[in-house]
Amino acid sequence: MTSDALTIDVYSDVVCPWCYVGKRRLEQALEIVKGRAEARVIWRPFQLNPTMPKTGVDRRVYLEAKFGGPGEMKTIHDRVAAVGTSVGIDFAFDRIEWTPNTFDAHGLIWFALQHGRQDAIVEELFHGYFTEGLSIGAVESLVSLSVRAGLDGRKVSRLLETDEGADPVRQEEAHGHQLGIRGVPYFVLNGTSTLSGAQPVETFVAAIEQVIH
Repeated sequence: MTSDALTIDVYSDVVCPWCYVGKRRLEQALEIVKGRAEARVIWRPFQLNPTMPKTGVDRRVYLEAKFGGPGEMKTIHDRVAAVGTSVGIDFAFDRIEWTPNTFDAHGLIWFALQHGRQDAIVEELFHGYFTEGLSIGAVESLVSLSVRAGLDGRKVSRLLETDEGADPVRQEEAHGHQLGIRGVPYFVLNGTSTLSGAQPVETFVAAIEQVIH
């Protein structure tokens, strides 16, 4: 039996916990339809905080201002952590000290696509930020994570010293806005069907089956 071709473009930001949850649920769905769909997942950039200073900001101050105080922030973190546990993610929000500018991280994700390691670097960025509390806006962290993902650290260093990935990231992000995307994660299946949010696994499966039949 031949598998149907399936391309899934995922608009995401690496500081979005629901994007990490969405990644896990999509992976579970693809495992269910394995053999019926030959899937290619491509990660596209969508900055939740495009005006974030290059150096980032103190995460506690930023989130308390955004959500209304430490009590509200804890409630949100507890809810996300519980969902994370259900899909095998160990969110460690207390380890995260800094909310970074993610533009360079998106450039790295674009670069990894050219070298066949995109899913690996996306996973390392999510895990590095949400579980290890790494500052993924810092060049040294991005290089270290890229090596863990099987990329050439020297080439990544050169990438981050130049603007090589800047135009592709801006173009892809602009395309996302043209699609009307206002929040992430956002999934585009074979360029026609869309899903917004970290949907339940069965919702992903149903959407995939509708596209491939």
